[in-house]
Amino acid sequence: MKNIGSIQGKTILLVNTGSIKKRFILQKLKKLGLTIVCLNKEKNWAQPYIDHWVLTEKNSYTEVTNALKTFMAEQPEVHIDGVLTFWEDDVLLTSRIADRFNLIGVPYAVSKKVRNKFLFREFCKEFGLPTPKHTLIKSANDINNLPEDIHFPLVIKPVFGASSAYVVKVENKEEMTNTYNYIRKHMSANVESALADGLDILAEEYIPGDEVDVDIVLQNGKIKFYSISDNYQTKEPFFIETGQATPSALSQKNQNDLISLAEELLEKIGIQNGIIHFEAKSSPTGPVPIEINLRMGGDEVYAFVKGAWGADLIENAVKIALGIYIPIIEKPEMPKKYMVSASFLPDYSGILSRLEVKEELKTYKFLEELHIYKKVADAILVPPEGYEYLGWITVSGYSMLDAQDNLKQALRCVEYDVARFASESSIGKTLRKNSFSHASLTSSILIHAAKIEKFRRIQPEDMLKLHIGIACNLYDENDGVVENELSTVGKNIQGALSQKGYKTTFFNFNDIEKAFKELAASDVDLVVNVCERINNSSLLEPHAASMFDILQIPYTGSNPSTLSLCIDKIRVKKLLAYNKIPTPRWDYAYTVDDDIDENLRYPLIVKPANTDNSIGISNDSVVTDQEGLKAQLKKIIIDLGSPALIEEYIEGDEYDVSILGSEDDDLVVLPLSRSIFKNMSGGDWHIYTNEMKFGQKKIEDYGIVVQRPPKNISKRLESLLTEIALDTYNILDCHDYGRVEIRVDEYDNPYVLELNPNPSINVHDCIPSVAKLSGLEYADFLEKVITMAINRYRNHPPYHHLISNPM
Repeated sequence: MKNIGSIQGKTILLVNTGSIKKRFILQKLKKLGLTIVCLNKEKNWAQPYIDHWVLTEKNSYTEVTNALKTFMAEQPEVHIDGVLTFWEDDVLLTSRIADRFNLIGVPYAVSKKVRNKFLFREFCKEFGLPTPKHTLIKSANDINNLPEDIHFPLVIKPVFGASSAYVVKVENKEEMTNTYNYIRKHMSANVESALADGLDILAEEYIPGDEVDVDIVLQNGKIKFYSISDNYQTKEPFFIETGQATPSALSQKNQNDLISLAEELLEKIGIQNGIIHFEAKSSPTGPVPIEINLRMGGDEVYAFVKGAWGADLIENAVKIALGIYIPIIEKPEMPKKYMVSASFLPDYSGILSRLEVKEELKTYKFLEELHIYKKVADAILVPPEGYEYLGWITVSGYSMLDAQDNLKQALRCVEYDVARFASESSIGKTLRKNSFSHASLTSSILIHAAKIEKFRRIQPEDMLKLHIGIACNLYDENDGVVENELSTVGKNIQGALSQKGYKTTFFNFNDIEKAFKELAASDVDLVVNVCERINNSSLLEPHAASMFDILQIPYTGSNPSTLSLCIDKIRVKKLLAYNKIPTPRWDYAYTVDDDIDENLRYPLIVKPANTDNSIGISNDSVVTDQEGLKAQLKKIIIDLGSPALIEEYIEGDEYDVSILGSEDDDLVVLPLSRSIFKNMSGGDWHIYTNEMKFGQKKIEDYGIVVQRPPKNISKRLESLLTEIALDTYNILDCHDYGRVEIRVDEYDNPYVLELNPNPSINVHDCIPSVAKLSGLEYADFLEKVITMAINRYRNHPPYHHLISNPM
């Protein structure tokens, strides 16, 4: 037997890093002393753990083979000793690589039968192994011509699927037709990447019984170790996992039967080596295989096996790949720990409106793992709209009962609310004729975006080859000052980028039908989105971004959700209050008769709750008594037709904090901008009015002093403003660029007024001006924004900016 020293210094070829959720695997591989060569589409979060990259498109075996040959020729000192993957998508590719380069693995001819669920069922049937009656569904006509010996209920599933995506139980032909039509229309590798191998559909009889996972260490055809876990009852008709427990509560006889079946199946199908994740049912008539996964199980599997039995599946996967002999791994008579887990699954799709993880949870010694993949205001799409969950938790105990009690205690520390999609929502409906009748409203998240994929592959040296669209509003010169500003920003952006060398096209969103048709027919690679109105209404601004998503065109700036949220100042106030961001004390009104919080102290400022460009803001907006408040409410609610936001007036300087970026590793806070009002005339309140911003006079003519950067402010205040602005920016999920407006009172207490997620970026506007202080000329600033958008799309799947922000 070789010890761990035999692993150290060896070189392993890792096929696909997987998502950042697989970080623990890379960390373990490095601790083993391996040299890691990674075959991947691009460099990513795993960079600190990878010694050598082989970058190639993995969907072409020829390209992969050529890339590996080139790497071996250019790096002759690097000798690849073994190959493995932890990602279902790449099981077939890993087998082909093992075959081609004479490495240990599952032969491609075998793995092809295993990955294809229909071929797997056919194999079991041919060799007399337990298998449900089944058939391949290639068209809706096949449903009306099912074999006579196949009986409902049935389970239909993608032939190449994984993680229970699109696996549905149906009770009759009507349900089956509805489900089949939905799956065929919306099944996509963008939702479940393992589907890239094919989109055929299998129908098989439902197997009653207890579902289990059997995790096996298999070397030279011998089972060296196994662990059986019970799966908790899934939420039928969909088979979304709700939790697991190890060790299994099945009788010893039933467990022995499962292992005997696994051993027979693996031997007959020809699997000799690997970490096997075998899924099966312990039915009333005996064990029945569901599927074989030729890689380590995901999520809690590694922690379960390690915690309960002390066996390290990652280390043993490496030993198998390197040909290092593994003796029988003796399991203790009793597990070291009893392990249980639970998934956080909402009952319906919606928006995560509240999430609280109590601090005491971290003090529990029985807590093994906690993974949360969503944040407040994120969408969670559960079947049939999607296959997401909030996260999962794993705990341990000295007995199964103790572990289950610990799980209950831990679950009480995680509280969340999901706001159900309303009937008028564009994402989903509450009332449905069947489970799939309105699920198509979310189908855009399932569509493979070819244009986005092309965009995500662009290299830095190809930047100037991009065709950039500018989405803007074009007005006549005589339409007004505000309208003129909306027009010139697009023209100036187009001029600056064209001068830089980009091909540009202008899309006038004042003619929305024409703009849509032109965009759909265009070959633009990315749109700089500075559209602020549709149908002459700023309330429709978010729909411009929605249009780009529908057309699968990448764009700069924030997503429709953030743009819509930030238009509604009342909702923003509620979200900031929830996250304990300091804002002026406030209330709101939808009618002039609404009661206003009597604890608010005058003077108050009354603002429209859903307008931009300071529309509705004048010197009269600040009121000092009840009479003035009523008069202003009437102007806002009745005359302007907007709900009213009422805030305590904060006397002091106003700071604009400009931010670039979207994620923690690329966020940049630009130099601050400070407005000082103390020199204004005595009759004016110290605020920016609509007239000041867009009238004939200059800002300085009103006595306002603008400092960029501010002079004579303390480092403490500068840091505080920066931190609060970043928190606000992240809470509201701003992308690429934004500006946070903050008031500071006489005691240096900051109060967030609002976030502008897509503020104007004309030549002399705030963000380009402070960017210039950082050395970015206007065209360079625009290119910086474009580059950040490119990186945002490159580093994530299509529509990540709409539905998720994974770890």
